[in-house]
Amino acid sequence: MLQGSVVSVHVGCSGTLDKGSTDAIEMAFDGIVGDRHRGPTRRAWANSDKQVEGTERRNERQWSAIAFEDLQHISETMGLSEPLTATSMAVNLCIRGVPDFSRLPRGTTLTFASGVVLMVEEYNPPCGDQAAHIAQHFVTASGEAPQPSALSNAAKFCRGLVGVVEVPGIITTGDSVIVQPEVLPKWLRTPG
Repeated sequence: MLQGSVVSVHVGCSGTLDKGSTDAIEMAFDGIVGDRHRGPTRRAWANSDKQVEGTERRNERQWSAIAFEDLQHISETMGLSEPLTATSMAVNLCIRGVPDFSRLPRGTTLTFASGVVLMVEEYNPPCGDQAAHIAQHFVTASGEAPQPSALSNAAKFCRGLVGVVEVPGIITTGDSVIVQPEVLPKWLRTPG
């Protein structure tokens, strides 16, 4: 079991990659109230889902989160003149103090001070649209725009996680969060 804290929370409206900062977000069983990724289902994307593009499928991306430490790492690796933020990386939660956050396995639960419980579904790989957005809005220390591939290279295995809501409620900036990686039941851990 690990403990961290919420650095910031964000909600994204349709039509933009950025997610605006707020003091608190409301988690419902189908995602974050007011966020463009809310819903029990979503359409499959080309090149990243197992289903044919456009197929309606279960929404395993009701929320997204990144570690504050990973934002620093990505910014430094890209040589940016100013650091990336959770807003510019289009995630809903920024969490500090959880080592190897992006490598937490499916089934890990995040339990917040308010009682909200989120469950990890999968790693959130860097996307091409986000890389282009960063290249347009950030510059390196030398004053040049980063190459579109720079985000994918720098964010490999530290882009964050996506998941679903297990217990709804309110998450507020500054809340503590307990991270419990899934542990297989004893009968599955012992040989036969």
